[in-house]
Amino acid sequence: MNKIWDFIAENPMAAVVAGGEIGFWVAIVAGLVARYLLKLKRTSVFLLLLTPVIDLVVLVATVIDLRNGATANFVHGLAAVYLGFSVVFGHSMIKWADVRFAHRFAGGPPPPPKPTGRAKLRAEWRDWFKCVLACGLASGVLLLLIFMVGDTEQVAPLWDWLPRMGVVTAIWFATGPLWQEFSKNDDRVKEGARR
Repeated sequence: MNKIWDFIAENPMAAVVAGGEIGFWVAIVAGLVARYLLKLKRTSVFLLLLTPVIDLVVLVATVIDLRNGATANFVHGLAAVYLGFSVVFGHSMIKWADVRFAHRFAGGPPPPPKPTGRAKLRAEWRDWFKCVLACGLASGVLLLLIFMVGDTEQVAPLWDWLPRMGVVTAIWFATGPLWQEFSKNDDRVKEGARR
């Protein structure tokens, strides 16, 4: 436990990023509790609208930290990646949680079944394009941080994140749409063997 506290003391941005992720989910759960259990629609909307504000706080804290002379490290890059993925996937995560919460606590319809076949392939492609967009946004934020700070040595670790974004999109492609495409073909072979 001491190692965790030492790491946070040395990298206060780690606490900001972790706090942002925790805050994101707390805002979602609080918003859904307000909507479905407490019947406070306006409060629910307010709480759910806090999620992009939390992203903005993480970004501003990162900029302030770097502008105050902190040497960029892994956590500063992670803050940019967190922002990109949170902005792009945040709405769908809220929607996912909303459907399940409404079903469980408010008598809403059950969540739709997981897609299969061509629908699953379309979903994989959609998610991969969202991944590309998230990585693009994260890369844009990284470049913005790099050029805002301007000190080459101070921001050198941020450059390392750009090729990582390419690796993330490649892995997502291989384990998402490409894998589903081959799985689909395997399903056709199995169906043909059964006949």
